Amino acid sequence: MTALVFGAGGQLGRALLAAADADLRVAGVGRAEADVADIDAVRAAVAQVQPSVVVNAAAYTDVDRAEDEPEKARRANATGPAVLASVCAERGLPLIHVSTDYVFDGAKEGAYVEADPIGPLNVYGRTKAAGEEAVRETLDRYLILRTSWLHAPGGRNFVTTILRLAAERETISVVADQRGSPTSAGDLAAAIVVAAKAMKRGEPAWGTFHVAGDGAASRYELASAVVAAQAAVTGRRPALEPVTSASFPARAVRPANSALDSNRFADAYGFRAEAWRGAVERTVAAALAR
Repeated sequence: MTALVFGAGGQLGRALLAAADADLRVAGVGRAEADVADIDAVRAAVAQVQPSVVVNAAAYTDVDRAEDEPEKARRANATGPAVLASVCAERGLPLIHVSTDYVFDGAKEGAYVEADPIGPLNVYGRTKAAGEEAVRETLDRYLILRTSWLHAPGGRNFVTTILRLAAERETISVVADQRGSPTSAGDLAAAIVVAAKAMKRGEPAWGTFHVAGDGAASRYELASAVVAAQAAVTGRRPALEPVTSASFPARAVRPANSALDSNRFADAYGFRAEAWRGAVERTVAAALAR
């Protein structure tokens, strides 16, 4: 079985390439090779690889910049999934499409389940919601996997940003009134592999699912875990100062709560991402070893 991954150069794409095994070959294409919004490029990549399943790990993920570049965000996050879904429909292929917790408005107190109504607050969230809808409208055989606060040892993410700031500063101000479910890119990749293999066995469960690190944390709690894990290796431990979102203005409004409940995916596929803290500790250790 072969999975064709679009967005192979990102942190999730790299994790998917590393997750290949004897039962699942993973072929990856980056944006330079195939822009997901270019239907001819997508068709050519699919024709060359002849995959059993297509995975969309490509996205415009700079949440603040998206406010100033809405057309670029829409091209990657809405047009791209629509194109991929269209080509998958032409070829009779299933699509695994990765989405985001930012489709929610953050007003719920507990973790979001798949049936909760969406209400994105920013351009990034709105374009990702549009991408979801395009997939649903085009295909019957699809998985939309929403995830939250993705991190990996390489690339730009909250964990590596805190590590960089911890090496440069004695005090770091961190927002304490935003909550999510920090998720390892390796865990999300493992979930995608599990789902792809279920398709191979003829045992898929189609639809929209949440796949995120088990539990929830505030940005401040996540940063505290990062700094503690770093201190265990380097001995350096800068102070953390909790601040509110209002005192730390950003271009894009973010949901106060975007924690995700992943029970539905666990019930359908028998896979659950590990507790967020342990996964963060491993990401920190791997990043420091690079």
